[in-house]
Order: sequence, then structure tokens, then C-alpha cells
Amino acid sequence: MQTEASRTYNTKPADIEKKWVVIDAENLIVGRLASLIAMRLRGKHLPTYTPYVDDGDHVIVINAEKVQFTGRKLKNKQYFWHTGHPGGIKSRTPEKILEGRFPERVLHKAVQRMLPKDSPLARKQLGNLHIYAGPEHKHEAQQPEVLDVASLSPKNMPRR
Repeated sequence: MQTEASRTYNTKPADIEKKWVVIDAENLIVGRLASLIAMRLRGKHLPTYTPYVDDGDHVIVINAEKVQFTGRKLKNKQYFWHTGHPGGIKSRTPEKILEGRFPERVLHKAVQRMLPKDSPLARKQLGNLHIYAGPEHKHEAQQPEVLDVASLSPKNMPRR
């Protein structure tokens, strides 16, 4: 017979209170930043984490065009995609993407690939991610709190 204290707590959608968090991505390592953002989007930082409920925060990332890569990844890493035609494999380096029209896509794809694979829950959680290339964002009305990722670990910043 189970007692009241030994029952497992499951979060219900009505019990969720989402926060808004701002992260300044200037000079932060892409992979470390993406894993922290994915954790916040899923709600794994909360003691009430439930895998099948969207109980994560809304994350706003500014200065996404100023993210850093370690080593030679900026020039040597390749992002591949296929056009759907025979022989249609294409590739691009992060350097080209960051210099291009949509530099925030590097961070968006890194976070997307750290969420559960193409499920309705993952798409909903990715909808809580708002990435901006520059220092301005349009979510001041939500009064987001600032999360200083650089101070969490010295490894989040590149060594100089």
C-alpha cells in the first residue's frame, strides 16, 4: 500500500508557469550555449520536470551573430543538406552562414538537434525559442530576466 508521501508528482499543463529568459550570446561557445538553451526549453532545470509536458521557459537569445566556435570548426565544420535530386548534396561552413543573411540559423539548428527528434512536443518547445542576430529584441513587455551564461563556467567562453 502506497502512502501519500511516496507518490510520484506529475506536472499538469494547468500547473505550469513559464518564465522568460534573455541570454546574450556574444563570445559564447555554440555547443555549450545550445545545450544550456535546450535544457531550459525542455524544463530539465526544474524539479517538476516531466518528459511529456512542455514545462520549459521561453528563451530569448540576442547577439547570435557573435557566437564562437572552438578550434578550427569555424572553417572546417560542414553542415550538409540534400536537395532531393540525384547528386544534390550541398554543404556550407559555419563561417559562411554567420557572414550570410541569417546568422542566427547556426544556433537555431544546434538547439533543434539537441531536442527530441521531430515530435510535436519538440516543435512546440522550439517555438519557445526566440533568436535575434543583433542586440535588440521585441519581448520587453514580458519582462525577461537576464541569464549570464558566461559566468556559469569558464569553459563557456573561448580561451584567449
